[in-house]
Amino acid sequence: MNTHVAPGLELRVTPRVLSIAGTDPTGGAGIQADLKSIAANGGYGMAVVTALVAQNTCGVRAVHTPPVEFLRQQLDAVSEDVTIDAVKIGMLADVAVIREVRSWLEANRPPLVVLDPVMVATSGDRLLEPSAEQALRNLVPLVDLVTPNLPELAVLLGEPPAENWSEAVEQARRLSAATGVTVLVKGGHLTGESCPDALVNSHGLLADTVVEFALPRVETSNTHGTGCSLSSAMATVQARTGDWADSLAQVKAWLHDALVHADDLEVGAGNGPIHHFHRLFAGKAPVGQEFSRSLWQDIEPTRTAIFDLPFIEALGDGTLDEAEFSYYLAQDALYLNTYSRVLARASALAPTESAQLFWANSARVCLEVESDLHRTWLGADTAPRKLGPVTKGYLDHLLAASVQGSYAVLVAAILPCYWLYADVGDRLHARFLARGDGSVHPYAAWLETYADEGFAAATRQAIAFTDEAAGNASAQERAAMRTAFAQSSRCELDFFDAPRLHAGASS
Repeated sequence: MNTHVAPGLELRVTPRVLSIAGTDPTGGAGIQADLKSIAANGGYGMAVVTALVAQNTCGVRAVHTPPVEFLRQQLDAVSEDVTIDAVKIGMLADVAVIREVRSWLEANRPPLVVLDPVMVATSGDRLLEPSAEQALRNLVPLVDLVTPNLPELAVLLGEPPAENWSEAVEQARRLSAATGVTVLVKGGHLTGESCPDALVNSHGLLADTVVEFALPRVETSNTHGTGCSLSSAMATVQARTGDWADSLAQVKAWLHDALVHADDLEVGAGNGPIHHFHRLFAGKAPVGQEFSRSLWQDIEPTRTAIFDLPFIEALGDGTLDEAEFSYYLAQDALYLNTYSRVLARASALAPTESAQLFWANSARVCLEVESDLHRTWLGADTAPRKLGPVTKGYLDHLLAASVQGSYAVLVAAILPCYWLYADVGDRLHARFLARGDGSVHPYAAWLETYADEGFAAATRQAIAFTDEAAGNASAQERAAMRTAFAQSSRCELDFFDAPRLHAGASS
């Protein structure tokens, strides 16, 4: 694992995260957004107020900065009582506040610190005096991750703002080289159909100097508090995963969905907040936009039939015969080997760089999973593995979709392998946890793999790219997408039932 975790950080299921920031009485930004973001991403949130801000969705009216002596009393009250796993720093109003926070950081050395350098408003107005800007620059080397928007990145370097994504990444390289910290450079201020973000570290603390992620841009004016929410979510998830790239993948998928559902809130007359708890309202299962939701509704009988299968019932309660599970895994390993080629073909056909990167990375992960299946689960089984008729039929369908030339139809055919597995893993894992009897589940590792938030995040990305492809497709092509999705879903049903049929034929 290539990661930058400060000494003393112990990964926790529910990290204790402190936000040091200003307020927003309408709840969309500042510490109010931080606390929502921390909770939505599985942490326990705490907050120390640096400034009281009279603002709403239309703008800021006034700022009151409490005495720094009171700021230090707040900081000490928390740190003398609670073990802090991560800190997110937001608005620091002036030099005195910055120096006091710096003094506290140096005295307490939290294991993980994320700095959102609030320096430039969305309007372009500078929020800090030049002396405070320099004090904030001096604070950067003390943190682990800094998350500037493009204007703030320019101010930190003393340069003009980047005009395009490549310039922004190069600026992030220079900032990382100068400070030693990891920089999360954000493309939200740019235009275009894709919204890229990248982790940049020039000191070998990531797998590559630049690790980039992108998703389709969400068309909404309700983006208030996006930067606050992103930085506090990164602090929270990093304290759970210990891997910056994994953390950004999870957070970006969550934030994308929070923007997709932002308009549902109808808060304020200006730029409203994002929907931090969209997953709580919608349920944990990944959801898409109108087209993908209709695909999911279309296959409701197939989904019901999957959960009625004896194989799924026995897998969920742990009574599945080991021979059936071994046959399933062997077929799955063979399936994944070819499925990775289909994903690579989707990458080649994809119309945007973000989609190309996603499908190419998915192909790589498939090969890693296939290798892990052989090594971990099937290592002791040296018998030749023959492609079963159900597996062959499924792969023939996918290969046919991959050569007929339509990117949109291909991603629709690919999607059920993400979405149905996320649904099955989530439900079966929830059933096991609900038992609460302390029993050991023989297939717990399988359940956890597909109930994992990382897999759910990848599923949401696959859904988003399918919706994007449908938006650019003709009516005839969308009909073909619907057919391909339904056929792949039926193949998944047969694939889950194949071990039982194979066992019956062998007996």
